[in-house]
Amino acid sequence: MLHVVHHADYMAPRPERGTFKFDKYYLVMEALRESGAQITEHAPEPMPRDWLEAVHDPAYVDEVFRAAVPREKERRIGFPVTQRIRDRVRHTNGGTWLAARLAQQHGYAANSAAGSHHALADTGAGYCVFNDLAVASNRLIAEGDASRVLIVDLDVHQGDGTASLTAGREDIFTFSLHAEKNFPVRKARSSLDIGLADGIDDDGYMEVLDEHLPAIINRFGPDLVLYQAGVDPHVQDKLGRLALTDEGLAARDRFVVREARSRGLPIASALGGGYGDDQAEVGTRHARSMLAMAEENARFVQPAASQRRLGAK
Repeated sequence: MLHVVHHADYMAPRPERGTFKFDKYYLVMEALRESGAQITEHAPEPMPRDWLEAVHDPAYVDEVFRAAVPREKERRIGFPVTQRIRDRVRHTNGGTWLAARLAQQHGYAANSAAGSHHALADTGAGYCVFNDLAVASNRLIAEGDASRVLIVDLDVHQGDGTASLTAGREDIFTFSLHAEKNFPVRKARSSLDIGLADGIDDDGYMEVLDEHLPAIINRFGPDLVLYQAGVDPHVQDKLGRLALTDEGLAARDRFVVREARSRGLPIASALGGGYGDDQAEVGTRHARSMLAMAEENARFVQPAASQRRLGAK
């Protein structure tokens, strides 16, 4: 069973300016629905304004809500922030929070968008408007739904915005494993950054991940994991510099879920980056990622019949 968060507003119309393509978000869901897997879809509420203002500069939040973001900030984001984009990012941010709450019920849940790890306090950047990972982490902790959140960011690009927005917090740990020579040129400081050389393959990547992730979990002791599961480390990704295969991405995703669930930790994923001329191929890559994680999670979920038998005792 895959519990996936999705909303019609994730598919915003393409803005007049900018190069970002939003059609992959529809294609991800199309691939999931055609996979034959057992899927339950959940629609998120828009992220409340005060939740966003708890992490982002209220003046910037106001600019987004009024669809009046200055042109220089829109250039950093990569597209103009229209009213439809405003509605979209409120729902995608709400989606990551909802995925985390669903993960606490089911072990694993996915947001079919977001992972907007470049958004900073007073501006968006790199196709990111609000930082759902930081906002969701802050809200979960503020409401007492979590006490220590681990953000695992395996997008090919460093999670500079998430690192900046959570800097100095002892209750949020940010781990970014990325291509060192890729965007952004000026890196922020995560709790732990590992920059990889160009062209690293499946084996080399997994060796580094295996060296660091279990130790981070054991040392930090989170009670919830948020996973930025970008598929742009793929060898065919248009903006990546690494060389993971389909099998390598699946091994990566299963490993992250296994490390969390074997310790009884809920884990929620956000979509993250994935770029290419063939959007259907990219969408399928994302869908396979979520299905692999759901399959791994199933190994740690007791069947309903077993739960009833335990309850009867």
